[in-house]
Amino acid sequence: MPFIFLKYLQPTHYFRLPTRAAETVFPIVACLPEEVVKQLQWDEGYTSQLARDYDFSWQAVQAGYSGGAETYSKFEVVSIRDNYHFIRKQFHPAWVFYVMLMRIVTLHNPIKELRAWWQTSSVNRSDFNLKPIVNPEWQSYTSNLIAKHPLVSVVIPTLNRYEYLSNVLKDFEKQDYGHFEIIVVDQSEPFQSDFYKSFNLNLRVIRQEEKALWLARNRAIQEANGAFIALSEDDVRIQPDWMSTHLKALDFFKAQVSAGVFYPEGQSIPKERSYFALATQFATGNAMLYKSVFEKVGLFDRQFEKQRMGDGEFGLRLYLAGIKSISNPYASCIDVKAGTGGLREMGSWDAFRPSSFFAPRPIPSVLYYFRKYYGNSAARGALLRTIPLSIMPYQFKKNKPLLLIGVLLSILLLPVVLIQVMRSWRLASEKLKEGALIDVL
Repeated sequence: MPFIFLKYLQPTHYFRLPTRAAETVFPIVACLPEEVVKQLQWDEGYTSQLARDYDFSWQAVQAGYSGGAETYSKFEVVSIRDNYHFIRKQFHPAWVFYVMLMRIVTLHNPIKELRAWWQTSSVNRSDFNLKPIVNPEWQSYTSNLIAKHPLVSVVIPTLNRYEYLSNVLKDFEKQDYGHFEIIVVDQSEPFQSDFYKSFNLNLRVIRQEEKALWLARNRAIQEANGAFIALSEDDVRIQPDWMSTHLKALDFFKAQVSAGVFYPEGQSIPKERSYFALATQFATGNAMLYKSVFEKVGLFDRQFEKQRMGDGEFGLRLYLAGIKSISNPYASCIDVKAGTGGLREMGSWDAFRPSSFFAPRPIPSVLYYFRKYYGNSAARGALLRTIPLSIMPYQFKKNKPLLLIGVLLSILLLPVVLIQVMRSWRLASEKLKEGALIDVL
């Protein structure tokens, strides 16, 4: 990352790591195309030209620059003041204060920290004012890939969600791109074979007795006939152009992965994900990729079975392998958030909120992922950022006042929380000792 303070605020972000080719995603400013440069703004508030360049490069990536120019392979250290200037632009003041405290607690010179923090106090948060880079050719673009009419294999694992599954299958019946097969791996109990007879789809159903979602996805990918794999879920809703828009994005950006955007039912796409950009995450409920990608990086790691963040780990493998993945807002889907079935029946609401208060926190697979790729120090940093906010129940995760209460509760409940974290750390250590369970295609 171009600014070292990001290690406190984004300790487990994909772009913190160089790829295996020792590259980053951040373009050297002098190498950016003129049409991109014209859409960004220089910040003259930094004390060095180096920091101004790094800020401009960061802007480009955040605004949707999709690659092509030469990138930085390493970053020089910029001043403490410039680091504070940068994070004040990008993060809420509470997180800036958090960084200052972390710096002081970790024995950095408190006088220098306080001085730099105070000197940048007039810098306002501006990340929400960032204007996305425009891709004017997108609307009129005619995709040769779509014209070739390749077969797409849609993978949907399901577990006790027939009502929700029915809705998304009806959405697939309405797709404006017709050359696809759907492979449903059904783990439901009781299994309802007659359920599938009413759909006008090229549909294959695989009955799987074991309740294992990553096994289900891997099995479907192995049996897929298509040159492209589309990943969907049983509790989403999609638009009629979902499939064609994924294909169009792969072609337009010369990418190998189109990572679709989720948004909750009743809401709209978040502003920061409403435009094309290099993908910073991968979700198995909304994506399309060349099947050959799995030949290069392997299938999903079954260390995440019945747990969380297996898709995040897979996304990092894509990034490390130098595979281009585009965040695609036009292939969005509604996340219905079914309250039953799926991972809801396997013991967790999300990666940091187990269904039982005395269960490990976070889910052990999360620490397995963090520690494996980012190291123990970054994993501990991620825990400091996330655990206090995870005390409040899942349904309140967007409520900022209640999250603040959660931080206070985590202090009061510190002995219990420490036990939860220690249990998760120990179980993650066992996973690390066993190693990845990644099959090849």
